[in-house]
Amino acid sequence: MRFLLDAEQREFTASLDAMLTAADTPSVVRDWSRGDHAGGRALWRRIAEAGVFALAVPEAYEGLGQHPVELALAFVELGRHAAPGPLVETVVAATLLTEPGPAKRLLPALAAGETMATVARDHGYALDGEAAGIRLSLTAEGLRLAPGHGPVRPSLDPARRLTPLDPGGELLATDPPLAPALLLARLTTAAQALGVGLALLDRTVAHVKQRTQFGVPIGSFQAVRHQLADAKIALEFARPLVLGAALTMTEEDVAAAKVTACEAAYATARTALQLHGAIGYTAEYDLSLWLTKARALRTAWGSPDECRDTVLSGGRRW
Repeated sequence: MRFLLDAEQREFTASLDAMLTAADTPSVVRDWSRGDHAGGRALWRRIAEAGVFALAVPEAYEGLGQHPVELALAFVELGRHAAPGPLVETVVAATLLTEPGPAKRLLPALAAGETMATVARDHGYALDGEAAGIRLSLTAEGLRLAPGHGPVRPSLDPARRLTPLDPGGELLATDPPLAPALLLARLTTAAQALGVGLALLDRTVAHVKQRTQFGVPIGSFQAVRHQLADAKIALEFARPLVLGAALTMTEEDVAAAKVTACEAAYATARTALQLHGAIGYTAEYDLSLWLTKARALRTAWGSPDECRDTVLSGGRRW
């Protein structure tokens, strides 16, 4: 199936790309990794002004209603530019907050970018709990608004700062919509991973055109071209799966998109690392911002094995 974006969707993604390019996201990500959230919060508000978070919030609470296709397109650009923060978790929170009281109180601020949200499952770690103003905890009792968070824990991706959430807090719902929330989490994670993979490929292609060996660019070597072609094919195969899943929003399609996009991004990261050589291993080099994110997204909101099981079993509820 061939997916073509309409004029409005193309303009939306182009405007996001231009805004994120101008924002110099690598420096924002590095500050975020050190716990300096000022630049990240400013970028967050600009992302919200573009309407990204409103795409997950119902119209009754100052959003645009849920638009999975446009959300997927937006998250590809967010991944392409390595935007920091609990992006997926914020749209998941918008799906979980369905009770009228909490929704009216919390969702308008999410849509407007005035605050961030994070979500922890079964007393696990929450992403960017120190930066989020809304911390949701999913337990056996239901959905709670956590009163605080514990110390920051190290993560494979320095920009993904993990924190445990404090127990207790206000009970917001006893039967939150877990299945729709997981679908949106996996879809947006897949789209973000696709963007990460595309950025890694673009940067690697640029690098092999400049790096020389035996007096010629290494990009002229057939072995290098084959590796880049394999990465390109994997990413281009993932793209229609992500967009198709955004249209159908079935458990099997979303799981297939998630595993395919994340594995493609991870494979592209390995290729990028190999073709960059020793410089690719250095944290000071911007490539590392995408390398670590590709690895982290691979298991976020469902490991490859979990997603494959969902596809093979014909769908499995959270």
